[in-house]
Amino acid sequence: MDQTQLPLRDLHLPEPIGWWPLAPGWWLLLSLAVVAAGYGLWRAYRTRQQNAPRRFALRELARYEKEYLEHRNVVTLGKQLSELLRRCMLAYAPRQEVAGLTGDAWLEWLDRGMPLAYFYTEGGKSLLQLPYRNPRGDFSDVDVDALLSAVRMRLREPLKGTA
Repeated sequence: MDQTQLPLRDLHLPEPIGWWPLAPGWWLLLSLAVVAAGYGLWRAYRTRQQNAPRRFALRELARYEKEYLEHRNVVTLGKQLSELLRRCMLAYAPRQEVAGLTGDAWLEWLDRGMPLAYFYTEGGKSLLQLPYRNPRGDFSDVDVDALLSAVRMRLREPLKGTA
């Protein structure tokens, strides 16, 4: 037999390994990824729902601020801010804890959990007096910017133990 004429065939490579069906480890990894994504979406939805009163209150504050810049009525602004703070805090804290607070106790409660005492400053203390002042009176002693800043900080900063 002639050695150059050996009946050899070409090399046959095995079929490439298919990606389907997946190995059990990949199924486990995919299921963990789906569960993690679902949990993340649920947490985002829950956080958004919990922050809905805060977003509404900040929109209302912007609207009140715009109205104030148009009309320059400090007494109306004071009434609106006082009502807005009360409604917003009732959305986050138990009614029996917030509803009956007045005067300095209300200001102290508003400052609770804040980095600085915004409502014990002159800007925040004017919140107690503004709704009851004469609309045609002198308001040179009222720092409207400080009051708006204090209210904005309280609305942005969540209460301890919430959102």
